[in-house]
Amino acid sequence: MALDWSGLGEVAVISVGATVGVVFVFALGVRLLSRRHEPGGAGPGGAGRRASVLARTVAGLCFLACAAAVAYGLYLIVPQFH
Repeated sequence: MALDWSGLGEVAVISVGATVGVVFVFALGVRLLSRRHEPGGAGPGGAGRRASVLARTVAGLCFLACAAAVAYGLYLIVPQFH
């Protein structure tokens, strides 16, 4: 029984890359969500409020992307979903 080392290496690299990517996107979402609580964000004309809404929207998209990646991983692992 031979082990396909190149296949194992490919799976390891893709797994680590996907993990780092999901963690980075989640951390970005947390950072954007906490940004709206920083002082000095309110400028004239409601610019601070627009930035807060934009930050919350992008943070929500980041969390949605993380949830989609987790759901896709579960889909790949659980054979009853196929």
